[in-house]
Amino acid sequence: MNISPSTATVRDACAVLSSPGLIRLITEIDDNGPIPSRRLADTLADLCAHGLRQATDLARGLDLVHVRPGGRLGLTTSGLELADVYDVTARWARRHAYPDPVSDFTSRIQSTLALLAAAPVLTADSRLSADALADLTQSQDRLGQWLVANQAVQLGAPETAA
Repeated sequence: MNISPSTATVRDACAVLSSPGLIRLITEIDDNGPIPSRRLADTLADLCAHGLRQATDLARGLDLVHVRPGGRLGLTTSGLELADVYDVTARWARRHAYPDPVSDFTSRIQSTLALLAAAPVLTADSRLSADALADLTQSQDRLGQWLVANQAVQLGAPETAA
């Protein structure tokens, strides 16, 4: 039986998963391995302290990261699978010069996730070629698989004290 997430679920997930700090955190750990918790600020120096805290709180709340022995922040199975979603999405964006021929990794992922959130209307009114739309299905399928596998995950920002 093929279960696919609802349009609202995909839209909500894309909004949450588009967090620049979350993208940076997940892909950094995926690319370079677990990060010592005390070295997060040095490793992700482009994120302010508040942004880094939000990213780690969100990642922990979504069960994407866990603290490994020695105080190192590593990816859970869900986090590894999300890193794969990000990779497939970024490759599609790079291949199709989306949103622009020169875009950074995070912008490519954010823009493509926004496109996936609007997927039901893509075929009717899109500035993408037929080839780009056909290729986009791989990212759409990977995201859908991740959402189905992680349906127990509450896709919302964890509440934090103001």
